[in-house]
Amino acid sequence: MNKRLAHETFAAWDPRVCEGLIEELWALRSSMLAHAAGLAPWLAEVAPSHAASATNLAHYLAMRRIDLRSIQERLSWLGLSSMGRAETHALANLDKVLGILHRLAGQPWVGLGEEEPVGSRRGPALLASNATALLGPAPVERTVRIMVTLPSAAATDDALVTSLVGAGMDIARINCAHDGAADWILMAERVRGAAKKAGRPVRVLMDLGGPKLRTGPLADDPPVLKLKPQRDGLGRMATPARLGLRPAGSSSRVVGAELCVGVDAAWLARLEAGDRIDLTDTREAGRKFKVVDRQPAGVVVECRHTCYLGAETRLLLHRKGHAAADTGLHDLPAAVGTLTLQRGDLLHVVASGLGQSADAGERGGRARPAVIACTLPAALARVRKGERVWFDDGRIGGVVRRVLRRDVRGDARGDARGDARGDAQRGGAGGVGGVEVEITQARDGGERLAADKGINLPDTVLDLPALTDKDIADLAVVARHADLVGLSFAQSASDVRALRQRLVALDAAHLGLILKIETQRGFEHLPEMLLAAMACPHAGVMIARGDLAVECGYERLAEVQEEILWACEAAHMPVIWATQVLETLAKTGLPSRAEITDAAMGERAECVMLNKGPHIVEAMRMLDNILRRMQAHQAKKRPLLRALKSWVSALEAPVAGPARKAAAVAALTG
Repeated sequence: MNKRLAHETFAAWDPRVCEGLIEELWALRSSMLAHAAGLAPWLAEVAPSHAASATNLAHYLAMRRIDLRSIQERLSWLGLSSMGRAETHALANLDKVLGILHRLAGQPWVGLGEEEPVGSRRGPALLASNATALLGPAPVERTVRIMVTLPSAAATDDALVTSLVGAGMDIARINCAHDGAADWILMAERVRGAAKKAGRPVRVLMDLGGPKLRTGPLADDPPVLKLKPQRDGLGRMATPARLGLRPAGSSSRVVGAELCVGVDAAWLARLEAGDRIDLTDTREAGRKFKVVDRQPAGVVVECRHTCYLGAETRLLLHRKGHAAADTGLHDLPAAVGTLTLQRGDLLHVVASGLGQSADAGERGGRARPAVIACTLPAALARVRKGERVWFDDGRIGGVVRRVLRRDVRGDARGDARGDARGDAQRGGAGGVGGVEVEITQARDGGERLAADKGINLPDTVLDLPALTDKDIADLAVVARHADLVGLSFAQSASDVRALRQRLVALDAAHLGLILKIETQRGFEHLPEMLLAAMACPHAGVMIARGDLAVECGYERLAEVQEEILWACEAAHMPVIWATQVLETLAKTGLPSRAEITDAAMGERAECVMLNKGPHIVEAMRMLDNILRRMQAHQAKKRPLLRALKSWVSALEAPVAGPARKAAAVAALTG
């Protein structure tokens, strides 16, 4: 052993090192107790069964206010257990370390168990029992449950639901933002029937839609049908494109043709195998069809070149000895309307109306930007110039350049002052009509934006209640047919209390409550929502990583989801790891390497959620395999314990009035 190493080893066991740590840890312990005492109004609201968990959460949040990395390093140097696994029993863990340090320093130590809400065994046991009570028992072979979002077909397809239950679905999620109440009831009934036949419990979560901002309707694009022959590696035509022609209005299947259009019945009756049909497609390109098969339902024609058919396209029949005859096209499949947006484009997001593409305008005139409506017009009244806007799960991003004020005719026009809040207060000539957004984030070549796509306003303070009128109406069905209810876009303790009151009024207080954390504000207010949720018999948290990534920034998602996991573990509250888990596999049948690693991270939660897809059963089986393997390697985590600044002062005075609450939020976000 060299002299330097010998000196460091000796110094590590120097009583002065222990005494310094003892002094720091006693100060930390005092701050933890003081923080819990200061949160007495919050702690008084929780159910008695969650009192110890609430106190432990208060202790943990106080402990994480400081940077513990230096303490961690010195404890490790001494060969002592670190504080990196203190979530479930923060004060008891600290007391154990203090006791050992006192012994090493030759100081007397008296156990402080009476002040500890939970110990090293009871803390993890509480989390496990809470998870079982909320989510149902975990399967024998793995400790993490699997939740699956049901597709619309689950309302009518018994075989589909049976396959999901058979593949290991522990919880069925019904998204109340889609389908209708009758469909949800049928889904729940089929899940319960399949679970009974399988002899295993499967719980039903009904997820309220919440105040989700989405893009409004768009006019359908002109119908255009593309025919494209298959070619070999040298570009030579291998298989002609085939199209079925049938009488206009008919839905009969034309065998041998994947695509069909309608034509005039009298014209169609004249066709025979071998006939030649000429046309000019939508690109003004001359094309030829050849009739290759005639059958009762219609005829099959072949085309050897790529062809685009539109509503104005006409088919011209040529036959020797007969006059040429033509027909128009009918029953072309509707094309879903979209807006094509590129970096630098302007987009008007308005309160209502049908979206429309940009108009180049007349020569010398100003082009009209593309327009799309927002499904929650009230949100636009809170937007300010310079704030960010994201569309379609972050695929398209932009910045608000100005506010549009609605004039007396109801049209949106620009307001140079650019502050929607101020404009709403001034009243203007009809109030805020929308905002003008400059597109700053889009793929090269542009992105398409369709109707019913998500809108995120991460910089905007939206004082919107988590329960919409629709949610309140839906709760009547949820209360009778679900085991769990998901509170979407939960952002404050008042949101949690509002749902709790509704459930009590519906005699459904027994339902498990799932807080969906999917906004930056929801993340910032997580501690107060956890404490408010502890008034319920059973509660948990879903990390809705899709919207959360857009709101907080993709680069921050990893640390945000870590902090949520830690806080929930300290509250002994189960977590659902959600959004895009094995999504590529579920949709295409082939996973990406990155999502395999992501799925493995789900072992640190109590449940992992998969979204629907044609290959969902394969995704479930792979997730089951991954979770079984990972649970033999890892249980939760071991962090370095740098200071957490996300929730500093967030709970200082929740009951004392708006001023102190505002100060707490300012400290949190500043």
